Amino acid sequence: MRKKQGKIGNPADARRYRRKLSIRSKINGSADRPRICVFRSNKHLTVQVIDDNAQQTLFAVQTFGKDAIKGASNKEGAKAIGAAVAEGLKGKNISSAVFDRSGYKYHGVVAALADSVRENGIQI
Repeated sequence: MRKKQGKIGNPADARRYRRKLSIRSKINGSADRPRICVFRSNKHLTVQVIDDNAQQTLFAVQTFGKDAIKGASNKEGAKAIGAAVAEGLKGKNISSAVFDRSGYKYHGVVAALADSVRENGIQI
């Protein structure tokens, strides 16, 4: 992952970005075990399933846009997104993945998303 140039003005964003770089140095997605990357905002969730070896996004699921899953950036929305991610992985015959929390705390919405993926049959 490429490091941003310059200084990040918001201290909280700078800390999250530092944690994100630390996490990304330790995990890697492959074709048989892709990386599930989470982005959380105040209104929406976005999840990408990424094969880092091929540098390719396999698919993405979000709560906004044309192909949106109905929900918001809350636990119920995270459960719906997690179920959709698990369906997409099963459709590609993938049974395990690596979870990338992107510097967010493993708590609340992020934990609900990971639990939903696990409940739907994907090993994280």
